[in-house]
Amino acid sequence: MTAAQSRESAVTRLYDDHPIGGHMAPPHIAERNLALELVRVTEAGAIAAARWMGRGDETHADEVAVNAIRSWLGRVDIRGTIVIGEGERDEAPMLYIGESVGTGNGPELDIAVDPLEGTTVTARGDNNAMSVIAAAEKGGFLNAPDTYMEKIAVGPIGKGKVGLEYSPTDNLRRLAEAKSCRVEDLTVIILDRPRHEALIGEVRQAGARIKLIRDGDVSAAIATCRPNSGVDILMGTGGAPEGVLAAAALRCFGGEIEGRLKFRNEGEKARAQKMGITDFSRIYQIQDLARGPVLFAATGVTQGDYLKGVVFFGGGCQTHSVVLRSYTGTRRYIESIHDLSRLPKDVSKTLAVES
Repeated sequence: MTAAQSRESAVTRLYDDHPIGGHMAPPHIAERNLALELVRVTEAGAIAAARWMGRGDETHADEVAVNAIRSWLGRVDIRGTIVIGEGERDEAPMLYIGESVGTGNGPELDIAVDPLEGTTVTARGDNNAMSVIAAAEKGGFLNAPDTYMEKIAVGPIGKGKVGLEYSPTDNLRRLAEAKSCRVEDLTVIILDRPRHEALIGEVRQAGARIKLIRDGDVSAAIATCRPNSGVDILMGTGGAPEGVLAAAALRCFGGEIEGRLKFRNEGEKARAQKMGITDFSRIYQIQDLARGPVLFAATGVTQGDYLKGVVFFGGGCQTHSVVLRSYTGTRRYIESIHDLSRLPKDVSKTLAVES
């Protein structure tokens, strides 16, 4: 089956977790309480990281977010396994691939997490940093190696119309046709990297507009699904783990993402083989990256196009989060006021609150 045929098949069938027209009992992962518990986790990561906004220290901003996420995940009633995290066991002290998280009670889930998507953004005080987590039933996420992934992502209107087997110019023409507009009306979001020089040149030659971003291709992928975001399509190469997180979010929005791994060296290929990846040229469809029922939650760290950043005041702060469920397509936006003075000392430490 070609990539185009596979994509068309995915478009024409109902997702296996969707309740439309059926009476199946919702899976454990579709429970509302679990979704809200995951929001509490990303809130903790965002609050901790936001303390370091604009202070020029990427390492510490990421470190406190990791500590907070790990601590608060330990309070959630799940039997979780990290499949997308901070790296392999010998590279990360916590949230490493294969680490068990949760209380050990509740459903068995795979967890994909980026405690701070946008470490450089946070250190600079720029926009669109988020704390992100996704959950799926066992085996629901691609065990993506820590390498690059070529990606293309669109919202629901572009679903089934674009793909990595087409050139950027062809994809723009196909998307313009689907949206009943001209290529010149489209905006492409691309990571601002030297490796994208040829891609940027072709997009400009085709006539489309471009929005260059420093970091944050998960939030960039989500932007393609939001009608008023001013973004129509994501193109380019970013992190493979972020591709899985983006797929989880787009499953809930009804969008589409494709990915193809781009290895930088033979060592990365060898590590991918250990994770069960043998076809290095495969184009992964959205269901290959995140299958079955999934949950996605994110909390803004710095001010963003999608989520507001953390705002501190005397004794507390305010956060802005989203929680998405693929089972129902529900999107909940949550603004929370946190009275940090009421937290137990061991909890306040995870949020980088000085005593």
